[in-house]
Order: sequence, then structure tokens, then C-alpha cells
Amino acid sequence: MEKIVFPQDFLWGASTASYQIEGAAFEDGKGESIWDRFAHTPGRISDGTNGDIGCDHYHLYKEDIAIMKEIGLKAYRFSIAWPRIFPGGTGRPNAAGIDFYKRLLSELRENGIKTTVTLYHWDLPQKLQDKGGWANRQIADDFEAYTRYLFEQLDGLVDWWITLNEPFCSSFLGYWMGMHAPGIQDFSMALSASHHLLLAHGKAVKAFREMGTKGEIGITLNMDYYYPLDDCNDDRRAAEISHAAFNAWFADPIFKGKYPETAWELYRGKVVLPEIGASDFSVISEKLDFLGLNHYFSDSNTMCPGEWPLGVKRDMIGENRTDMGWGINPDGLYDLLMRLKKDYGDIPIYITENGCATRDIVNVRGEVEDCNRLDYLTRYISAVHRAMKDGVNLKGYYQWSLLDNFEWAYGFSKRFGMVYVDYKTRKRIIKKSGHWYGKVIAENGF
Repeated sequence: MEKIVFPQDFLWGASTASYQIEGAAFEDGKGESIWDRFAHTPGRISDGTNGDIGCDHYHLYKEDIAIMKEIGLKAYRFSIAWPRIFPGGTGRPNAAGIDFYKRLLSELRENGIKTTVTLYHWDLPQKLQDKGGWANRQIADDFEAYTRYLFEQLDGLVDWWITLNEPFCSSFLGYWMGMHAPGIQDFSMALSASHHLLLAHGKAVKAFREMGTKGEIGITLNMDYYYPLDDCNDDRRAAEISHAAFNAWFADPIFKGKYPETAWELYRGKVVLPEIGASDFSVISEKLDFLGLNHYFSDSNTMCPGEWPLGVKRDMIGENRTDMGWGINPDGLYDLLMRLKKDYGDIPIYITENGCATRDIVNVRGEVEDCNRLDYLTRYISAVHRAMKDGVNLKGYYQWSLLDNFEWAYGFSKRFGMVYVDYKTRKRIIKKSGHWYGKVIAENGF
């Protein structure tokens, strides 16, 4: 393999999320989140676990930052738990909650690690869900108030701000498929939730600009790449429908100020469409500094009238699969990046999540030799480099994840980390892929 070298200012990082690693679910005044409620509901989590303790990052964050420094991370992306800041979603802030994140950010700064903060990574205060959650338009104003408090309190400690992580998952997995909290199955409600998420995003960006907060601000969208199953008009249309319904549904309002017509017309008459206020799109399309992209797999698509609501059948591409069952297809990341450049121009892009789950074990030498993950990362980072050579304005890559963690509806049964976590003792072990990633960072390539 030829030597791959990235630009000197390319940002190498890793990502986590609050509910997946923090633990301390009911300590220091933190309120209940929808994931606290969901994970404690029998039958919701495949292995019957919950995030009450997680990786105990709330207490072990200094140890985790020392590990980041040992690996050589340039940046760390984490999320803030809304109910740790406002236990009831609104009202009086919790001083102990904001103090934790100030200590975390200060420790990162002292260790020379840049900071990327995700304002919402799925753990909505349960008190707000009791009022309808993301299906209630009022939540956009509640989110704005929450973010204004964080912009004020953490100004100068954060390099990059991300409003939302994967609003597709918050809306469609949470309100349509029921796989994620709050576990509702109502497609019309999911569409309303998606609109309110985008509106909340826009209000937060507008507040950020008005307050003159330091740093840059963007959003993270998860996107698959959708290929036609065969080279025929019907399958090409199927791929475009999937792209419109799952990718452009969230990106077009932000970058074009409207929903994609393909999806909107498809839904018309089938479901209740979101109610859109006169100024909604002008708020949602508030100018961003960057786009965060999470990508894991690609799909083939063919027309299938019986598949509601899109009339499209999708199958994952890739003969080799991760432990999640996700197909490995790095060309999909390249093709997606090129599509984003074509559709939305030269906006700076950070890969804010990419990685894979593998069946990791500790060997007799006390090491974790996760060669499958190392191979996966080599392939996908190579695709990132190829897209950069072909003109995509890529600024950085964050591996998912820093630590093995609570993988949502899968509990602790799937391991994505570059650092192994023994869930009984909370001991951390840097895996082979983590050591390799450190060399990539040191050499700015491989």
C-alpha cells in the first residue's frame, strides 16, 4: 500500500456520548432521561442492562483523558446530558451538573486536547417527554433555552459545538420504529419530531450567533449511501427515494431551506405532514460552520410496493459484516462524500463517527488484538483520503468510539471502542487498533 498523508491541520479524534459512558445516572442532582426510563423497561434492551453505571466516566474522566493523551488524540467529542443540567428539562439549572462539564473541559485543555461538544445526543429529560417530547413544538424553545445556558457557561472552553447528533435516530428510531427511546411507533409523529428537531437546531445556531459564543457550530447527520440494486430506472428511483427520505430530509432544510420534494410528495396523503411555521425554514437554514457526518454502511435499493411507507426494499451491501451485522463497504463513504459536495457545495465536513463493533477478547498477555477493526479503519480512512484528493473539504475524522460502552438497545453486548472496558472492574485496556490509531495520528497518515 502507498503512503497516505493527510494535511498538517487535519483533526484526528474520537467520540463518545453521555448516556453511553457517564454512569452516575441519578447522582449530583441529575434528572431522569428518556434513556433511563427506556433502559429500565423490561424487554427494551437486548441483554437486559442499563446505563446506570456505564463506563463510570463521570468518576473516571481523568483516567480516560490520560488514555486519550497516551493515544495522542488531537480532539475529543462528547455530549452533554440535558437532564444533568436541567433535571426537569427547564427551570433552575443544576450547579453540580454544569460543574462536571467545566472540570472535564478544563482537564482536556490542560492535556492539550481540543474539544467538540454535542449539545444533544438522545438523552432527553423525561419531564419533557411527559409533555410530548420532540413531537411537541414547544421543545424547540426549551432546547434554545438549554443551549443558551451552555453557551454562556462554557464559552471559551469549547472549540466546536454540535447542536444535534443524528436527528434521524431521535425521530425515526424513537417515534416510528420504537427501537430507541421513547419507544413510540407512529410515523406521523416521527415526521413532526424531525421537524421540531431541525427547528431546535436552527434556534440554537441563531442563539450562538447572537451571543457571540467562541468556536464554530454545526450539526451531525447520520447518512448511508443508497445504491440501485440493478442499473435500471426503477432501482435508480428507489435509491433516490431512500436518499430523499433519510438523508436529504434532514440536510435539505438546513442547506436549501426546504424539504426534498421527492419525499414530501411521497408522504402527502399517506401520513400527517409536519406543520411548518412561516419562518421555520429561515431559522432551520441558519448558516453553519461545518457539517458533521456519521457513516457506517450502505444499502442496495429496489422498488417494492408492499414496503410501507416508501415502497422501497433495502438490503445492506457488503459480504463481510461487523459484529452489528453491518456490511463493510468503504466505497459507500467515498460516494456519499462526493454526493454531499455535489448537492451542498464546499461546506467543511468532519467525519464525527465511523467505526465498527467486533468480538473483542483479552488474550493471555492481557492484550486486545482487534485486527478486524484495524482493517476496517484502514479501509475507511483510505476512502476519506481519496475523497479529499477528489476535492471534498474534509477537515477531520473522529473514530467511534473511544471506549467500549452501552450500545443503546444492544446494551453492553457490542464493543465499538479503541479502548477495551471490563464492565465488572471498569479497567481500561488500549486495543491494538488504539495503538495503531495513535501511530496514524503521530505520522499524520499510514
